Amino acid sequence: MTTNRVTRKGFLKLVAGAAATTAIGGVNVLAAKEAEASEHGAPEAPTGTRWGMVVDTRKCSPGCTDCITACHERHNVPTIGNPKEEVKWIWKEEYKDLFPENAGRMSKEKQERPLLTLCNQCDEPPCVRVCPTQATFKRDDGIVMMDFHRCIGCRFCMGGCPYGSRSFNFRDPEPYIAKMNPEFPHRTRGVVEKCNFCVERIDQGLKPACVESCPSKAMTFGDLNDPTSEVRALMDEHATQRRKPELGTEPSVYYIT
Repeated sequence: MTTNRVTRKGFLKLVAGAAATTAIGGVNVLAAKEAEASEHGAPEAPTGTRWGMVVDTRKCSPGCTDCITACHERHNVPTIGNPKEEVKWIWKEEYKDLFPENAGRMSKEKQERPLLTLCNQCDEPPCVRVCPTQATFKRDDGIVMMDFHRCIGCRFCMGGCPYGSRSFNFRDPEPYIAKMNPEFPHRTRGVVEKCNFCVERIDQGLKPACVESCPSKAMTFGDLNDPTSEVRALMDEHATQRRKPELGTEPSVYYIT
């Protein structure tokens, strides 16, 4: 009989390995890509599906929260009422906090403009590298997932994520869910959670709840590897930016600002 139980000794070994990977992983990935480009020329065009999103911040209404409501209702995200214990899948932050490297060139009004943010579904996700139990993992289509049953609440993934895209359940979330959606599992105390790009909808050929519910169509979802997709058309037509690109995480969420 097999078991998923992690012993203390085994956990410490995993922790040591994860820490080492975190320290050198980004460097190794970038070095490998540079070496490949140098030896073989430009890499071949990627194949297979890689889901991504373009957020057109010019269309997003500052006071609108329809996408946040739709996401949180769909995924049983609790409303705790305490900012220190807040659980969030999609939310708004000011431009200066999302893109601090560019904020200095903006007016005060633009610096304080609230922008949507969510898990970036990184192509090189540091959260996956540091998870000692493989509770967080990346699918072949690029979506970074959470296995709530394997999560031991160590919060290494929260420390590894440079975007603050993960939340921890400090208490049982069920009493703080206004209306339970039986189609999606709610979490337990001591478990980390985050946006999953509505994978349960994508696998049925549907769009993410946030995209479908946005009244101004500020969010566009599609295959980043498909040159004929709507997201690629937007990226070809407009200048886009990603959060903290210098880290080499290769986010799948792009912004038109």
